[in-house]
Amino acid sequence: MTKEYAESKIREALTAHGGNVALARQHIVSMAQTDAALMRALAHPHLDGIVAYQVERVASGRAEMEKRHPKEPAKNKVDNFGMELLRAVAASDAETFGQEGMGAKRKVASKQHINAIHQMASKSQIFKPSDKK
Repeated sequence: MTKEYAESKIREALTAHGGNVALARQHIVSMAQTDAALMRALAHPHLDGIVAYQVERVASGRAEMEKRHPKEPAKNKVDNFGMELLRAVAASDAETFGQEGMGAKRKVASKQHINAIHQMASKSQIFKPSDKK
């Protein structure tokens, strides 16, 4: 019954929003916050993965690490984005998109390498199409 219940609520939300998937999603999320049966129906197929992730997170110590070193709020990152962008554009040593790692100087080929290439080139035969008919 849980799967059918979730599907019926999703159909209702799609109908209520004229087939708009984004609005139907928002509607289902808000409904699931107050309707425990809907929340269970939606989460049930994913419960094994959710539990496995959380158990691994606690067992590995990542949960404690996250408590000791909380991430910066996203608001600070947004506020500094413009300044970081200006600094990157103004930097003289900034990488050009698609050219990462190209800044290394080219090394001169060794004499042995050059001789090997010349030897291979001299041994190759170029076949021309014959004029036979």
